[in-house]
Amino acid sequence: MSGSPGPTPRRFYIRTYGCQMNEHDSERIAGLLSAEGMEPTDDVEAADVVVLNTCCIRENADNKLYGHLGRLKALKAERPEVQIAVGGCLAQKDRELVVQRAGHVDVVFGTHNLADAPALLERARWEGPIVEIVEEHEAYPSALPARRDVAHSAWVTIQIGCDNSCAFCIVPIVRGREVSRRLGDIVREVEELVADGVSEITLLGQNVNSYGRDLGAGQYRPRFADLLRAVDAVDGIRRIRFTSPHPKDLRPETIAAMAECPAVCEHLHLPLQAGSNETLARMHRGYTAERYLARLAAARAAIPDLAVTTDVIVGFPGETEADFERTLEVFDEAAYDAAYTFVFSPRPGTPAAGMSDDFVPADAVRDRMRRLTEHVERHALVRHQARVGRVEEVLVDGPSKTDPAVLAARTRQNKLVHFVPRDPTDPPRPGTYADVRVTRAAPHWLRGDHVATTVAPRPTKVRIPVTAV
Repeated sequence: MSGSPGPTPRRFYIRTYGCQMNEHDSERIAGLLSAEGMEPTDDVEAADVVVLNTCCIRENADNKLYGHLGRLKALKAERPEVQIAVGGCLAQKDRELVVQRAGHVDVVFGTHNLADAPALLERARWEGPIVEIVEEHEAYPSALPARRDVAHSAWVTIQIGCDNSCAFCIVPIVRGREVSRRLGDIVREVEELVADGVSEITLLGQNVNSYGRDLGAGQYRPRFADLLRAVDAVDGIRRIRFTSPHPKDLRPETIAAMAECPAVCEHLHLPLQAGSNETLARMHRGYTAERYLARLAAARAAIPDLAVTTDVIVGFPGETEADFERTLEVFDEAAYDAAYTFVFSPRPGTPAAGMSDDFVPADAVRDRMRRLTEHVERHALVRHQARVGRVEEVLVDGPSKTDPAVLAARTRQNKLVHFVPRDPTDPPRPGTYADVRVTRAAPHWLRGDHVATTVAPRPTKVRIPVTAV
């Protein structure tokens, strides 16, 4: 006689807002819920547990969260047994406001107690809504299990928190002080990822350049350059990326390690934020435009074919037209491959939020953003056009989102390349390395012809999808 089937596993759905750090946290949450016997789903309507992992860097992230919570209210009314959890940075900062604006939320947890998420959900099933925020890290996030949605690439957290005091940034408030992870633990995780089929990793930290300052005693403390060299030495790693570095901490030994380590990609994301020294001083960035450009020049001199991207904030309080013109001048001198541009958004609790008397009029901000966008796209197009005719090694991500017959891939410089496989009946799988000859260029992508497949992906385990926005 066959036994009766067991109970149907509960299903979870995770939506992520914000940066790579949040996405990696979501992988940890997915791993914890899977360890409890739950199964993932990409259909929110079918989920028994809905987790929203939040960001609070910009106001738009708040609006997205509360809009989604409003839609989930109908789901909760239809299926009262569904549990809704809000975690991450906004939960850490606005715990009471989340409950006030969305009373149908079952669990609110912060950035420092990811490990508690399954237990909090179980408690809430019997005790009712729970808000539990701790102010210090109870466990290093990378000590928790993870489930990734990409088999060949992985994030590895090397540091949490931030010791900088940028006037516009709320990260130190919601993520806490810098805590570096031990170098040996990082290397061991990378080795395990390689054994699992990963060939590309991205080292994550709020300021990777300051890695190791809080580690060790006496004369030896590992620095970021030491970490790059240690990870580069792991057999099987073909690409190493990292984000984000702070310009004031970009040291010569880090540039040397980037140049000398074969697996470290020729891509540097170096946030400028503003080109005016007066604005940089109000931002508390810790460098001048001249110092920034000198370090950028040193990196380009040491690393052939280096692609450089940046962040720029438009309309920081007190920014004059002359200040903005200086930003455009620095931007032209740096000639970036790409840039992420943001309109200043005051975040409660930051020094910049108290500068309301110096807020820049909205019409001036819109005009400046338009002009900056023109500079961004012009430089990006020039940089991309210079690659036409070259054969680039790319790592295949999978089919294009707009055309399944076209594959999307990334170069070592992190440039998006679209190409049609030579044999459409047997296209390169995600995780494959291929050579592609670039034939067309646009500001945000390249198009190319498939020349050859060079390295096939190794077998990997089944992955659990995590939805990100």
